[in-house]
Amino acid sequence: MATRRSNAVPATGEKTLAEDFKQPLGQPSITAPAVPMHVIVKLLAFTFAMIVVPIGSYFLTLDLVFSGNSTFAGATAAIMANVVLVGYIIVAMREDQSEAIEAAERERKGR
Repeated sequence: MATRRSNAVPATGEKTLAEDFKQPLGQPSITAPAVPMHVIVKLLAFTFAMIVVPIGSYFLTLDLVFSGNSTFAGATAAIMANVVLVGYIIVAMREDQSEAIEAAERERKGR
């Protein structure tokens, strides 16, 4: 059964959702992207690789390497998809570590 929500006005101490997002008057609005551009580029590159590499490796190995054996060509495509995935994980972990190192250096220099 669905529950009914009351339309009561929130208590004076509680903030509404609209109040959380209000900009102070006279201040310029924040238009910076939520995600940095280099992160978006990496994600798009790995998305493209996740599509092209397995399909390309399947068709390349189907006739050139395995002489029409689609089982081995499919296994190669699955392995290549995992290689792309592991590559993305490694790049993401390195990026996360580099940001932590930069933050630690900034904190150390600030002291």
